[in-house]
Amino acid sequence: MNNCFVNGLRALAVPAAALAFGMGNAAQAQELSIATGGTGGVYFPYGGGLAEVINNHVEGATASVEVTGASVENVALISRFDSDMALALADTVYQAFHGEGAFEGRQIDELRALASIYPNAVQIVTLADSGISSIEDLRGQRVSVGAPGSGTEVSAQTLLEANGITYDDFEPQRLNFNETADALRDGDIAAGFWSVGPPTSSIMNLATTRSISLIALSTEEIAAAIEAEPTFAPYSLREGLYDGMAEPVLTISTPNVLIVHADMDEEMAYNITKAMYENVQELIDIHPAANDTTVEFSVDSTPIPFHPGALRYLEEVGATAQDHQRP
Repeated sequence: MNNCFVNGLRALAVPAAALAFGMGNAAQAQELSIATGGTGGVYFPYGGGLAEVINNHVEGATASVEVTGASVENVALISRFDSDMALALADTVYQAFHGEGAFEGRQIDELRALASIYPNAVQIVTLADSGISSIEDLRGQRVSVGAPGSGTEVSAQTLLEANGITYDDFEPQRLNFNETADALRDGDIAAGFWSVGPPTSSIMNLATTRSISLIALSTEEIAAAIEAEPTFAPYSLREGLYDGMAEPVLTISTPNVLIVHADMDEEMAYNITKAMYENVQELIDIHPAANDTTVEFSVDSTPIPFHPGALRYLEEVGATAQDHQRP
């Protein structure tokens, strides 16, 4: 995977977009940039694995990854042609495509999906001796809600507000995954939100130095969240996922979507989609979240239209896209 992680990734973004949309020399390998997230989450290693798959299996293309602020920023990067592909949470993608929520008044309907690749689980972490055992206990506390512009913050805010808790009820801290783990370790915050494919390295590392507890949601809290955001689904974090987890923890999840611009070359979109599905074991070897990178999960979960190139691959393998997934 080393050849994916190159210096000056952002400097590659503009020429990468130009090449990907047919503005470069056809004989030259197209340089594709993949917008991911922070290094402490799953987006970064998954994106690196996807870049490796493209480098190994898509003729005439090379790929590299960008460290970004994740979902909300990534949607903007795609809309401006500053990145060629990006990972983003389904709720963020849905809102952007329809001009709702955080994107009210600035609809980005040129987004297209190559696939939904795995579910993100909302993981609310505190120290075992904090006395916090429910989201109600977050009132009056210092709580990290995720990096500014991240899908984690969108999910955290939606979940809390659906259950009658607003930013006025606690002290929100906008920290990325690694910063959240450090702040919990140092006692600077009482709890932190992650919306990420489990397990994630920043929580795993925290659990090796501190006794942690994951806050479970009640069935009523989950139902309220789903009513507010239909892309949410119940999810159980398995026993033993992190050190000290003696039993499963019920929470919510949101699919992660691999997005591109509608103007991406159809053959390129097809070749990337085909390479990803047909070499998924290479992704699993990098992160177990890729076990959910299946055609079935993608067709069940993708909230916006597929790119025509991706749709062509799905139809070739016998999948039937839903009406809202067709351009």
